[in-house]
Amino acid sequence: MPKILKIGHRGAKGYVLENTISSILKAIELGVDGIEIDVHKCKSGELVVFHDFTIDRLTKFTGEISNFSLTQLQDIRLRNGFKIPTLIDVLEVVNMSCFINIELKGKNTAKETVDIIEKYVENGKANYKEFLVSSFQHRELETVFKLNPKIHLAVLSKANMEEATQFAAKIKAKAIHPNIALVTRANVIHAQDLGYLVNVWTVNKKEEIERMKQYKVDGIISDFPDRL
Repeated sequence: MPKILKIGHRGAKGYVLENTISSILKAIELGVDGIEIDVHKCKSGELVVFHDFTIDRLTKFTGEISNFSLTQLQDIRLRNGFKIPTLIDVLEVVNMSCFINIELKGKNTAKETVDIIEKYVENGKANYKEFLVSSFQHRELETVFKLNPKIHLAVLSKANMEEATQFAAKIKAKAIHPNIALVTRANVIHAQDLGYLVNVWTVNKKEEIERMKQYKVDGIISDFPDRL
């Protein structure tokens, strides 16, 4: 049976606060093949690794992450004293010990993500195969494809696998990332027959993990990557 990729969701979210350097290091310690993280563009233009559009859930403060400068965000502490890292911080820590799935969560994140990936490849620190850029936002993925078609893309979906594969064809995506609720053995086979990898999120329960293995998906994104 082909190896199913173990992908840590926001690092190792089930063990350490999501999208933090500590969570990412925990995922590496647990032997992941890849790590999924989320990026937003902050007010001063840098890409920060954070899931929500607001800082409300994880801090004592309130407001949209895009309205804060990097300096302001670096002064804010998340729960348990963690800091909000930049995308560059994360890449430096990972040092390409596994592949990185960068989800373009916020608007206007495509160009800066492309610039950073290109810099890593040009400097010989990584190759294009070690990055996967995913998003629900079709416009962001289209922008990445126009700027650099060498970057591997993944279409996120929580609504319709067929629509995801149709859009994937337009941008020559490498993968489909469906929510587990969408996944059947039949649509996994269909997507794979079209040439796409199928990496499913977010799969945490033992019986769900076993079902995805039986469906022969290509990768499983989990808060508990050691269960995979």
